[in-house]
Amino acid sequence: MNVPQLRLESTNARIGLQTQQPVQEIQQAPADLKIRQPKAELEVNVTPSQLTIDQTEAWADMDLKHISRRIEEFSQRGYEDWLSGLARMSQEGDDLMRVENGGNPIAEHAKMNSESPMYEFNIGFIPRANSVKISYQPSKVQLNWQTHKPEIDVTINRPQHQYTPGKVNISMEQMPSLTINWTT
Repeated sequence: MNVPQLRLESTNARIGLQTQQPVQEIQQAPADLKIRQPKAELEVNVTPSQLTIDQTEAWADMDLKHISRRIEEFSQRGYEDWLSGLARMSQEGDDLMRVENGGNPIAEHAKMNSESPMYEFNIGFIPRANSVKISYQPSKVQLNWQTHKPEIDVTINRPQHQYTPGKVNISMEQMPSLTINWTT
């Protein structure tokens, strides 16, 4: 017995796709930038410091004196010696005038005038402490300044943009088909 058969043959459809990629071009030029910074103005006023050292007394303590100071000291000492000698001679004259009061004033005067005076001396430092006079006046600094803001000039360059859109071409490369056969 022959059984009838149904035979089917099919061909699938085939679609073809052809794509063209999109192209995008962007160019961005940097911005034009101009910066100008004016210089700051600075004014400095300085009064110089002053250091004064006076060694006059230290040199005098070491007996290194200026001639004008020596002349003044000698004249002062001579005047004082003259006054003390005048006082001594006046006292001796008064003693001699009162000879009736007793004693031997001439011998006493001779003894007093012939003895060397007793000088007292303790520890001494040459020159004396604090004989150098120092004074210092510090300097004064005065600053005046003026700052200026920077001058900035910016020119923006727009981007250059080119775009080509992509394309897709669709085609039917193979048509579908179906063949039906009947066989016994």
